[in-house]
Amino acid sequence: MTSSSSSRKIHFDTTEDEHTEYEEEEAEVEHFDDFTVASSWERCVSAFISEIETVLRAWMSNAPNDLLEKGPVLLEDSGNLYKVKSEMKYAMKSYCMEFYFKTDPDGEIADWNFDLHDLQLCFGVKEFLVIAPQSASGVVLDAPEASKLLSAVAIALSNCSSLWPAFVPVHDPSRKAYIGIQSLGTVFTRRFEADRIGSQAYSTLDLSVHNFKVRFAMKLTFRTLPYDDDNMKAAKISKSEENVTGEMSDGMQWDDDCSWSGWYSAEDPVKGFELIAIWSEKMVENSMEMAELENASPHEAEKWLISLRLQGSSGNPVGFSSELRLLVDALQMSFEAQFMEDFVSVENPGSDNIKSAMVIPSPTVRDRVLKELFIDGVQFSDFADGGHKTSRAIKGAPLGSLFAQFCLHSLWFGNCNIRAIAVLWIEFVREVRWCWEESQLLPRMPTNGSIDLSTCLINQKLQMASENRTPGSLKERVTSELLFTGYENNHVLYMSSTFLKQGSHVRMLAICIERKCQLNEEYQDCIGSLDQIDSMSEVLIESQDESVVGDDSFSIQTSSDDFSGKVDRKLEDVQLSNDKETSDLTRRGSAGIVDSMMLLKSHQSMHAPYTQEAPLMTEDMHEERLKAVEAFGDSFNFSAQLERDILTSDMSAFKAANPDAIFEDFIRWHSPGDWEEYDDPEKSKSSSSSALDTKKSKDSWPPQGKLSKRMSEHGNLWRKLWNSAPALPASEQKPLLDPNREGEKVLHYLETLQPHELLEQMVCTAFRAAADTLSQTSYGELKQMETEMQQLYLTMASALRPLQVNRLSGDSETIEDLRRLTGALERVEQLLTLAASLHRKLLKAPRLSREIFSDYYNFYIQTNAKGFTEDIGEKEFDKKQEVRDVEREVLSNMFVPPTANQSWRKVLSMGNLLNGHEPIVREIIFSLRDRVSGNHYAARSGNVSQQEIQTYRMYICGTSNDLRVALSVVSGD
Repeated sequence: MTSSSSSRKIHFDTTEDEHTEYEEEEAEVEHFDDFTVASSWERCVSAFISEIETVLRAWMSNAPNDLLEKGPVLLEDSGNLYKVKSEMKYAMKSYCMEFYFKTDPDGEIADWNFDLHDLQLCFGVKEFLVIAPQSASGVVLDAPEASKLLSAVAIALSNCSSLWPAFVPVHDPSRKAYIGIQSLGTVFTRRFEADRIGSQAYSTLDLSVHNFKVRFAMKLTFRTLPYDDDNMKAAKISKSEENVTGEMSDGMQWDDDCSWSGWYSAEDPVKGFELIAIWSEKMVENSMEMAELENASPHEAEKWLISLRLQGSSGNPVGFSSELRLLVDALQMSFEAQFMEDFVSVENPGSDNIKSAMVIPSPTVRDRVLKELFIDGVQFSDFADGGHKTSRAIKGAPLGSLFAQFCLHSLWFGNCNIRAIAVLWIEFVREVRWCWEESQLLPRMPTNGSIDLSTCLINQKLQMASENRTPGSLKERVTSELLFTGYENNHVLYMSSTFLKQGSHVRMLAICIERKCQLNEEYQDCIGSLDQIDSMSEVLIESQDESVVGDDSFSIQTSSDDFSGKVDRKLEDVQLSNDKETSDLTRRGSAGIVDSMMLLKSHQSMHAPYTQEAPLMTEDMHEERLKAVEAFGDSFNFSAQLERDILTSDMSAFKAANPDAIFEDFIRWHSPGDWEEYDDPEKSKSSSSSALDTKKSKDSWPPQGKLSKRMSEHGNLWRKLWNSAPALPASEQKPLLDPNREGEKVLHYLETLQPHELLEQMVCTAFRAAADTLSQTSYGELKQMETEMQQLYLTMASALRPLQVNRLSGDSETIEDLRRLTGALERVEQLLTLAASLHRKLLKAPRLSREIFSDYYNFYIQTNAKGFTEDIGEKEFDKKQEVRDVEREVLSNMFVPPTANQSWRKVLSMGNLLNGHEPIVREIIFSLRDRVSGNHYAARSGNVSQQEIQTYRMYICGTSNDLRVALSVVSGD
């Protein structure tokens, strides 16, 4: 230690050259530094450098994959770029040093890779260090401090024999300015500097040609005009031209032709598109070539990329999901009253808290809604195909039906509060009663003569009321009535099937003629076609006055052309039997001959009778029947009186159509399974199906068979009913169900329905109708949306199932499940709106529409994995899609030429225009390469290597008004 001190004394007394030579000899011998005589500032700097060096050695000793085990941070939108950091202090200040690395450090760095970090793009580096103060700005504002900080890092890197570049952020943070340094392992060092500069003036007067050689690469970014009202008016397309953008103008909304436009207008999620044109690196040798590139058309670029620009969040979006949340709130409040009138009654003291914050729309709005619901001439057949194929799993009214439209209107009526719903429902029921009392058709209801039990009970009741009042078209009814009059008084064949099939749902024939003919507009259409029937009725009335009964000279012969569509049979002329045993009998109510079947007793052909259809019944009526069956027990085979009446009606009609029939004939026709034929070996050998089958059956008379065991038992109920059943055609029988009584029961049900029962069915129907409406949206071939819609229906069916059992309460967990269901619907609504917008704007480029939506869908799933309600508007989606050559024209047409007021802000144009649009960002890279040698680290082994490095690189980004320049230069030290 003494010798060391004396040596130090000699060092300070010697000349500068001797000092340098001595220090080198000492370093080679002792290999350590002595800080005992250094100043405090030197010791502080040395300690700071030593601390940096320690951290660097720790990072260098680990491979990139090993660093991953230490929990580095993965940078978003930067591919597989990670960073680790370490904090340290120097001169009472805290600094943070970050090391950015990739898991594949040997890979090449492409110039226009969109996963690059800003420093990688500016300077072309792979792995790098950034040291910055831990302050609010995060930059070094003092220039000397920045130089000292960078020097300290450079010394530490040199001591570690590291080739990592290091950067220090300087100046104002908005300028994105850096200084940096990198040792190349040779006698050369690369220095970095980046900063933002203001407007620049360019002179175009120099027309001389300058020769040089530089590598050139360029990227241009164009942006479409925002899809707002002002820009859309400026981008109008003439009617004679094809609207390639798919956008509307002149005040029309973008979604006017979308399925939801009848209920609300959604904000266009697509703000616009960014088009990126890329020229890869090429050699430019003179200023003339450079000028050509400055004015080159984007169509000459080697690659086009497109990215989607989304609208920012605008608060609570308007849609079905937001209104359905309010409907769920109304369902929760519906348990506070027993009747719907209680929510609007001024005498109800318990409803003050309900009335305080709930507004009822004006009578004008209410009348407009009712007028739209009960619009004349609109039938359910106009909307029959509107539902999704899996929507029937949800027990609600089908889309387009009267109750479904009521529910959808309720969503937008008075913000869907319980008071507004109560007012609208009361008026709705009054309109239904008026239609019933005036025998008017209920609009938006099917008239197919059946009740769909898969729908909600209110829809079934409305169908019941509609069917009881409207059996068919007026033409069919008038025809049936006139023919029946002649049949009843003159014993002729009654030939209309329509009335008989629905005769249980109408009033007496005279009332139908008197009222329906005056009230129904279809009466005018049937006048001309019924002239022949009118004249026929006059003859029938005259014959009634003369009391001619059984006169063989009078008969009715009706052409089969008039009724061929009513009955699936070959129509026969009206005739009397020639058989002497049945000469005084008349066949009535026959629908035609049953092929190859004859009566056992009389050897006459069997006729199939017209019969009454089973009466229409709703779900609650079926439940009453089941309770009746349970009450009577199994010993009574026809426990419900209705089944007995139906069977008796069929027997009576069969007897009228077949006067000589016996019980066995009825069984053979009505219940073939209860007729057991004997085995005939000779018959089994013949397999002929020729026209002689009927003749053979007559020749082999009587048929060999018998009744089944249950029909042959003594006291069989079927035989008792047969013996007591009169021979009456269906037209003369009492209707199986009284339409007036059942219609009044339906109205009583609607008027006394409890609020929670109404709201439960409204919620089911509204969810189903909203989903069916959204499913009609045209969005192209997107498998993701098809899967989302299918999953939505399954989720809805599961969440709405508790509402169908009528076991709900105001504090039930089902209410929260319904609120979560609105979140699921909102998710689908957001995706569907974007899909529809992309499909419209990229109608001529469907592949791009699919790919962009697929990228967004994956982004949406990843960012919303924790829940449906997370707002994705604040997250940036910037995925790019490459544009094919055949798709370039479609995208080019989206950049409509700007008007004068849109381009006045352009201070200086720099060329490269696309349909008059200047790029919003122009990025250019100039670079030079050269070979260097003299690696002082490798020189110790005696190998001197040569390699080509980038000796000069300049990155320029921005516009003529806002330019950023990054420069890296290699120099010899």
